[in-house]
Amino acid sequence: MSDSDGAAGQGDPGQDRPGLDLSRPVSARIWNYWLGGKDYYAIDKAVGDETATVYPAIFEAARSSRLLIGRVVRYLAGEAGVRQFLDIGTGLPSHDNTHEIAQRVAPDARVVYVDNDPFVLAHARALLTSSPPGSTDYIDADLNDPASLLATARDKLDFGRPVAIMLMGILGHIGDPRQDDDAYARAVVDVLKAGLPSGGYLAISEGIEGDPEQDAALNFYEKTGAVPFRVRSLDQMTRLFAGLDLVEPGVVARQDWRPDPGESRPAAVCAAAGVARKP
Repeated sequence: MSDSDGAAGQGDPGQDRPGLDLSRPVSARIWNYWLGGKDYYAIDKAVGDETATVYPAIFEAARSSRLLIGRVVRYLAGEAGVRQFLDIGTGLPSHDNTHEIAQRVAPDARVVYVDNDPFVLAHARALLTSSPPGSTDYIDADLNDPASLLATARDKLDFGRPVAIMLMGILGHIGDPRQDDDAYARAVVDVLKAGLPSGGYLAISEGIEGDPEQDAALNFYEKTGAVPFRVRSLDQMTRLFAGLDLVEPGVVARQDWRPDPGESRPAAVCAAAGVARKP
């Protein structure tokens, strides 16, 4: 894709979409660019490159996030025996999406993706396909309204059995950790935890404080017109799991959450991850 392209790829579901604003960057498309994908526009690449100038580790952050998703889903579908996944904040399809990983471990796994970006949902419907005995579905919902999101999810998944709710990098767009000690995000997550059946799991991956270059990049990013992304303290992130039983090794640096033996590990980035089970 060249900088002058409207979007990458033939038959792109976003092409010529009425009302699609190509002057405003979108986080899902920027993330796709950082991951080496092709589903982004010139404005997204420009913002992605400028952000990387301020924070060169962003490409490693994207890579480490993708590797983590693989490890988390393999654990949940394998050792934990989960067969239902609610992946909130799907983003644009990439390699090794949640359903692909889960269904390699457990072919009967059911995965429901959640997003509220029409561009993302169009790509998801076109590219995230499954085959029996497993299934893949999609919900157009907003994490800022978790009760409605769960109500819709109950039509897709059986909440009488364990479900894994995944919040992988989405909570940075929810609330402001600097206000009321992150009370808004905790309230949103509390609704999701209340909806989890016994034996269900919550997985969270988020950027955390501690890197001045990351802070500078986030300040730049917010000024581009993209939806702001904010990082939390490690303590704030850990408290999101209150009432659940954390899986070993607890809430740790992203690259330290159950690394695969022999895995080519990305450089350390300011991000943490955790998985917990509802008793």
